[in-house]
Order: sequence, then structure tokens, then C-alpha cells
Amino acid sequence: MVAHMLVRAFNFLASLRLTVALLAMSIVLVFFGTLGQVNLGLYEAQERYFKSWLVLWQPVSSLPIPVPLPAGYLLGTSLLVNLLAAHFKRFKFTWKKSGILLTHVGIILLLVGQLATDMFATESYLRLTEGQTRNYSEGQRETELAIVDVTDAGNDKVIVFPESRIQRGATLSHPNLPFRLGVKEYAANSDLRPRGPQSGGEPQAPAGIATRFTFSPEATTAAMNSRNVPFAIVDVEDPQGSTPPNRWVVSPYASDEALRISIERSFRRKLGPEMTSALVGTLARPQEFSFANRRFQIALRPTRYYTGHALELLSFKHDKYIGTDKPKDFRSRVRLHDPAVGRPREIDIYMNNPLRHAGLTYFQAGFDEMDPNARTTILQVVQNPSWLAPYFGCVVVGVGMTVQFLIHLVAFSVRKSRPAAPSVPAPAAA
Repeated sequence: MVAHMLVRAFNFLASLRLTVALLAMSIVLVFFGTLGQVNLGLYEAQERYFKSWLVLWQPVSSLPIPVPLPAGYLLGTSLLVNLLAAHFKRFKFTWKKSGILLTHVGIILLLVGQLATDMFATESYLRLTEGQTRNYSEGQRETELAIVDVTDAGNDKVIVFPESRIQRGATLSHPNLPFRLGVKEYAANSDLRPRGPQSGGEPQAPAGIATRFTFSPEATTAAMNSRNVPFAIVDVEDPQGSTPPNRWVVSPYASDEALRISIERSFRRKLGPEMTSALVGTLARPQEFSFANRRFQIALRPTRYYTGHALELLSFKHDKYIGTDKPKDFRSRVRLHDPAVGRPREIDIYMNNPLRHAGLTYFQAGFDEMDPNARTTILQVVQNPSWLAPYFGCVVVGVGMTVQFLIHLVAFSVRKSRPAAPSVPAPAAA
């Protein structure tokens, strides 16, 4: 009985009907995923429909229970299992079918490589101004709450909490922290406005950026040319309750260099250079406090990806087509500092010429278009353990198709070169 059920299950996994059904569901998923970009935006739609196993689809808001649908990971894995099962059931290896086997192996490599890329690859960005050196890149859409122990001037100890844990009413703790953090307010997107001396009411926190700014929640955005900037109000609490909480407002507006520059340019037009300088100075100043005879800094910042090496931007070149603002060529001259390599070396990063080092790939992604002198470059940093899989897969598919074509070509040529057998007349009827 059990053996019969296993045989039926295997036949189902190897069936052509399952292949057609999975391909049809993939078309449906692409359709709904494309529609989902209208309200969710490109990145959120990708995460929800294609980079997950199941997606809860709600066709109308009045539907009380969303409909679960298979998402990209589940459909891709099912197609892979279906292909392997069909091979074990139907495919009989002969030299005449070796090309087909190679082609299918290449397709399997493409499927597995894409799954591995989606699950393990990370993308971040490195923003550098000429003369600046950094040993980390930053996520474009992810943030983290960072607590930095700066007691030892030569050795910072950093403890981070991902944004998924920063929710209103949450309590955050860590064995290496002598205090706990109570999240009193959180918003996935926010706006800030300057707080002047005549502003009424109490500030959101007694120190730091809250003394010069007021932060308010905003509706989240799904537009490609904008981003969500969260903020949180956090209390530094004594677990013993012997000291009152120390409250801080944290936001990427204070920790993200690109956001600060954008705010500075906006305020400079409205408020003038003097007031803008004072406001931006407050944003750029680290929020620092003392606890248990140790000094800490607190910040809500873009997620950082630290490396064992550092890049220094020596120069940035930006050429345009004559008479237009269209970029013709932009490249970054960087110096790589890596103690494991030894002597620093200089490299040019430009279009189709990335820097690959220590498992990371640095692409020339853009530059600060608002800077008239164009001295700030933006490098995309990709860590993809399976980056070679698509290349191998395409090569194997190409070789398999070529081999299969040659096998049929040779067989056809041999048949054409053989002399035709003489025809024998049929015996006459009696």
C-alpha cells in the first residue's frame, strides 16, 4: 500500500500535466506581481511575490481572508523537482541524447543559481567623496538601530537591532548592554520640520536632534524615485529601575549622509546658509549618553555591511556628450587598502569594469547629480556566492544544444552519403 502511494506520488511529480500547471501558475504569478507594483512598489512586490514561498493575495479589500498563492520560490523549486523526476522516469541515457542531457543540466544550474542568488545575495551602496575612505557599505532600503560603545577611543563596540524588531511597545536588550531599550514610538516613514525657539509644546526628547526638529509619521511610499525614512522614539531604561529613562529620537535623517545633504540643500534655499548650517550641524552631531560609567552613541541608520578592507576615492571623472547633459563616461579612481594583501593598489571602476575583491563586486552605479563639481561617486556593492552559476548554466545549455545539433547533423550526413540500395522488382502475378 505504501509502495503504491509512493509510486503514484512519483508519477504525479514527473507528469507533464504538473509541468503545464506550474508554468500556467507562473504566468498568473507574474501577472499579479506586476499589478502589485502599483500599490507596493517594485522592491516590495519582488519580495512578496517572487522572493517568498507563499503570497497572501487579497483581490478586494473587503475580503476577510486573503487567498494563499504559491510564490516564486515554491514554483521554481516545484519546477526543478518536476524536471528531475521526469528525467528519472523517462530519460534513458544514450550518446544520441547526450546533448539533451547537457541542456537540462544547464537549465537546472540556472534554476538553482537563481534561487541561491535570491536567498543569499546582498546589495548595498558605497557613497564616497574625493579623499574619503570607508570600510563599509550601506543598504538602500534597510535600517538598523545601532548602539555604539565609544568608551575605548581606539575600539568601538557596535550592537545593532534590525528594523523588524523596532516596533511600538517593543523592548530590546542584549547581554553586552547594561541597559534595555523601550520603543515608545515608531513610524515606517516620516517627515521632519525645524523646531524654532518659539515652537510651542515640549520637544519629543530632551536632547539631541529633537531639540531642533520635530518628527511626524507619514504614509509609506511605493514610488521608485522616493524612499521611506523611518523614525523612532526610544527610552534608554535601567533594568533595575534606579534611574529614570533617558529618551532619544532616532532617524536616518541624522545618520544617512545623502539624506543630510538633501536636507541641507532644501533648507539653504528656504532658510539661508546661517540657519541651515546650525540645523544640519545638529543632525550630524552624534547622539551620545553615559550609562554605568560607559559612553554610548545611539542612531537609527542604514544597515551597514562591514568589510575587512577599505576603499579610498582618489578622483571621480564625469564626462558628458558635447552640448548635452547626458553622461558619456563616469569612473572612480580608488585605492584599495587591505591588510591581508599588503601594499595598497589603485584601480579604476567604470561601466562594465567592476572591482572584484574578497567576494564582493563594486560596480560604478552613479554619482551625486546635484553636486555641480561631481566629486561624489556611488558604487553598488554586490555579494553573491552563486554569481558564476548563470554563466556556467548558459555555457552548459549552449554546449548541449550544439552537441545535439552536431549529433543529428552527423547522422543525417552519414545517411545521405550511403548509396541507395538497388530496387528489386516485384514478382509478376501468376
